[in-house]
Amino acid sequence: MLTQYQNILTIQTAGKSLQPITSQVQAVVKASGVQTGLCTLFVRHTSASLLIQENADPDVLKDLETFFAQLVPESPHRYRHSTEGLDDMPAHIRSALTQTSEQIPITQGRLALGTWQGIYLWEHRQRPQGRSVIVHVSGLDRED
Repeated sequence: MLTQYQNILTIQTAGKSLQPITSQVQAVVKASGVQTGLCTLFVRHTSASLLIQENADPDVLKDLETFFAQLVPESPHRYRHSTEGLDDMPAHIRSALTQTSEQIPITQGRLALGTWQGIYLWEHRQRPQGRSVIVHVSGLDRED
């Protein structure tokens, strides 16, 4: 039978960082009962993004953060928009350059991620934030 299931994850970030959320997303997939289908993720913010990336070597994440800090610097004279601080406009740019949604196949009731892949919420603001990630699961609740 075709199943649609949705849950909203509330993630408290620690400020600018890549926060792993794979286990929380997998828990939603498990709760859905879907065995074969698709998991769609969407972050409801303009200064955070989602990323599927290396989950074994933390240097990969640190290198990504360093690269983006150089690519989109927080400079007081570079941007007009600074309503919420100097990191506000750079956070919007980083979000625009990355993704606010991801789709992951579900196979045998599990996210079909590769061995070294993890799902991350990428906080682009300096201060801790409460973020919402919608997890929508659709598919068959049994293998046919």
